[in-house]
Amino acid sequence: METIKITAVSYLNTFPFVFGIKTSGELDDIELRLRVPSMCAEELRSGVADLALVPAGALPDIPGYRIITDYCIGAVTDVKSVLLLSQKPISEITAIHLDYDSRTSVALVRILSKYFWKINPDWIPLASGVADKATGIDSLVAIGDKTFHLVSQYPYVYDLAGEWIRFTGLPFVFAVWATCKDLPEGFLARFNQSLKYGIDHTDEVPDFFRNQIPPHVDPLKYLKNDISYPLDSRKREGLDQYLRYLDEILREE
Repeated sequence: METIKITAVSYLNTFPFVFGIKTSGELDDIELRLRVPSMCAEELRSGVADLALVPAGALPDIPGYRIITDYCIGAVTDVKSVLLLSQKPISEITAIHLDYDSRTSVALVRILSKYFWKINPDWIPLASGVADKATGIDSLVAIGDKTFHLVSQYPYVYDLAGEWIRFTGLPFVFAVWATCKDLPEGFLARFNQSLKYGIDHTDEVPDFFRNQIPPHVDPLKYLKNDISYPLDSRKREGLDQYLRYLDEILREE
């Protein structure tokens, strides 16, 4: 049987998925790679991956993508790991540095700035992997595990998922499982079942990944309370709304 190449995000919020893929017993015909979100999208777009956990903000750049599972990386409340960190309150921000490890969060902060906060800051890109080492920055969008130690360095912390929910009344979807290919019969059902297994066994995740848990984080509290995994109708509505705003932003560029 042909090996299915899967690319997933390398952050803590994806560990239940990875746990399920590796331990459910459903999948013995896969090759799994872990990448930052931007690389997940690129590997699917280029055909390196057969399916991938793709940031929502990258979906418009992937021709012919299909969302293929009942699960996502989502939020129905503050997510704690996708933040605008600032030395100033929102109304005084004039420039925001952007962590391009995730285009979803970059687009989200631009949407919130234009339509919700009503500010027009300068946008300053940071190279991948630089955000957690940057110094002397007034305002910064940071994502993933790096946020757990960066948050103490800034007096103003704005949770982007929480801000989106306050703006729209809808959940936010950060990433979805997608493919551009016709996969072998029965594979997607087995893959979906492996994800469910991981979510159902979240209590086992911290021990399985004990050397990869960021310091000073309660992983079970984060995974069970801050991340919401089911891709239900409300999250699909939130995703559609986000993509509409993203289209408007891109048309103005």
